Amino acid sequence: MIDTSFFKELDRFSFMVRKRVSTAYSGSRRSILKGRGMEPVSYREYTPGDDFKIIDWKVYGRTEKLYVKEFEEEKSLTTHILLDTSKSMDFRTKFDYAAMLALGFAYLVTKDNEKFGVSTFGEEINIIKPKRGRKYLSQTIDLLNSTELSGKTRFDYCMEKYASIIKSRSLVIIISDFMADANAIKNAVFRLGNNELVLIQVLDPVEKNLDLGGEARLIDLETDTKLDIYTSPRLRAEYQKRLNEHIAKIKETCLQVGADFITVTTDRPVFDAIFEVVSQRDVKLKK
Repeated sequence: MIDTSFFKELDRFSFMVRKRVSTAYSGSRRSILKGRGMEPVSYREYTPGDDFKIIDWKVYGRTEKLYVKEFEEEKSLTTHILLDTSKSMDFRTKFDYAAMLALGFAYLVTKDNEKFGVSTFGEEINIIKPKRGRKYLSQTIDLLNSTELSGKTRFDYCMEKYASIIKSRSLVIIISDFMADANAIKNAVFRLGNNELVLIQVLDPVEKNLDLGGEARLIDLETDTKLDIYTSPRLRAEYQKRLNEHIAKIKETCLQVGADFITVTTDRPVFDAIFEVVSQRDVKLKK
C-alpha cells in the first residue's frame, strides 16, 4: 500500500510556499505549482534573449525557423502527471516512492482546487482525464494501489499519444527512472516541450551507485535476463560514467526546451523531493 501520511507535511509546506510567492502575485490566485499559465494568441520570429520555453517546436519542425509564442494571461493551469509503470520500476521501493511523488503533486493541486490527472504508462499509456476534487484524489490513490507493473517503457509512443489530448498549455510532470533509450526520451520531451514540463528521475541508491559488495547477480526486470558480475571499483566507475552520460543527455534535451529535470533516490524523504521541485519552479516564477 502506498503511504500517504506525508500529506500532513505537505499542508505545512503548501502554506509556506504560498506565503513566499504571494508578494509576487498579489491579488491573483495562483497555484503553487503553476508556471506561466498563459494561452498563446500570436507568434513572432525568435530573437536572441527570448525564453526558450516559448519557442514553438512544432512550427520549427515544419519550417526550420524559430518562432516564439506571445501569450495572454490564463488563471488556471491543468496538471498532467505521467507515472512510469513499466517493469523496471519494480525494484525494491522504487514504484511506491514514484507513486507517492505523483500523489504529492496531485494533493497540492487539489488544495488549490485545480484540475489534475495521473496517467500511467509503459508499453501503452492509460490516459486518465484530469478532474478536480478530493474524491477524485481518493480514486487516484486506489487506482495506483491496484496498479500492476509490466513491460518495457515506450517513451516516444506513449508521449505522442498523450500530447494529442492536451488542448491548452499545461503543467506536465513525468515521473520515471528514465532507463530507456536517450533518443526516445528526447523525442518525448520535444513532443511535450510546449508545456511547462518537469521530469523527475527516481532511482534506488543501488542503481545510482552500484554498491553491491562484490559478487552479484543482476536481473533485467523487463526481459528477465540474468547476468553474474563482480562489482569491482573499476566496474562501478565505468557504470557511474555511463549513467552520468545518460543523465547528461536528458538534461541537455530539457535545457533545449526549458524543462526542469531532477534526480532523486528512494532513500530521500518524499517531502524533500517535492520541496526541491516546487522551490525550483518558485525561483523561475520570480525571475
